[in-house]
Amino acid sequence: MEFSYLNPTQIHFGKNQIQSIAQDIPREKKVLVIYGGGSIKKNGVYQQVSTALANHHWLEFSGVEANPTVETLDRAVAVAKQQNVQYILAVGGGSVIDGAKYVAAAAMYSGVGWDILLGTHAVSQALPLGVVLTLPATGSESNAGSVITKAASNQKLFFSSPAVRPKFAVMDPDVMKSLPEQQLINGIVDAWVHVCEQYITRPTAALVQDGYAETLLKSLIILAKQYPDRDNDAWRANLMWTANQALNGLIGLGVPQDWATHMIGHELTALHGVDHGRSLAIIQPALLRNQLEAKREKLEQMGINVFGLPKSVDLAEKAVSEIESFYHSLNVATTLNQYQGEKSAVIATIVEQLQAHGRLELGENQAITLLHSQQILERAIA
Repeated sequence: MEFSYLNPTQIHFGKNQIQSIAQDIPREKKVLVIYGGGSIKKNGVYQQVSTALANHHWLEFSGVEANPTVETLDRAVAVAKQQNVQYILAVGGGSVIDGAKYVAAAAMYSGVGWDILLGTHAVSQALPLGVVLTLPATGSESNAGSVITKAASNQKLFFSSPAVRPKFAVMDPDVMKSLPEQQLINGIVDAWVHVCEQYITRPTAALVQDGYAETLLKSLIILAKQYPDRDNDAWRANLMWTANQALNGLIGLGVPQDWATHMIGHELTALHGVDHGRSLAIIQPALLRNQLEAKREKLEQMGINVFGLPKSVDLAEKAVSEIESFYHSLNVATTLNQYQGEKSAVIATIVEQLQAHGRLELGENQAITLLHSQQILERAIA
């Protein structure tokens, strides 16, 4: 275990915390509030934000998609530059927050913003960013990562920079009350896979990281079982906090990480419009079975410590089946059934995109080649 860790995001967790942004954003800063399709105007969040910013000079940009596109976000960048915006406030879930991170970085860059995603421009400065979280899933509210889509070319790429880590995040579980069922379930699945990407790799001596990852996974299992009775403060608070802890950097410190499920899943989303969380559930079981021997020891550990399974010669296989059952308990499919075109052509297109994006050797051992990705897709696509 060798690492440097700093997470300076101030978390305001609990009811009625939105009012705290009045103090977190300096009064003299001109603020651009970024949000999505307008649901915040129906659930009272917009009004709370407006009240908190009553003594600030602020303007707004709406319309950020579920998979934020650079085409939309570049319009927000233009507003930020033209209006001399000095602070960004993202009000929404992971997509809005990811989009706001891009805007914060691109607003300080004179070139084409997509350079950030291509890696030809390294982000070293960005406008300060705050967050009001409305959908727990990605952990984007207190990490440095962002995933952005380019609709024109069906590309979905990732960038990361400490400069775009939010200065603060308001996490009020009450705002979850009006969320659609599909979004809640996607959040559970997304958080689950985030933990798995940092845990189901190879054995380490990192007792805290492994133990905490297992605690988060067991928490998500409980929350999934309690899903029919989810309309209570404790359920909402536990999901919001678990999703945050799944990807705030802590459980990944000094341990190998995978992220192949995400890399392949991103292509499903970009090419076929599959919800991000559901794309992960489609890819992960197939990937784990493809990489079973490399991941056997950690899957066996997961089987015992997370699922409570007895030791057996096929313990790893049973652990993968338990993961599938977890998804099925939430009515989330683990194979892709709806797509346009012949299966072989669909797979070939996804593999071509992986190759174009340099995803040639994925996983914690860089052992998932394009051939392995093709095999995974053969199993994942019905």
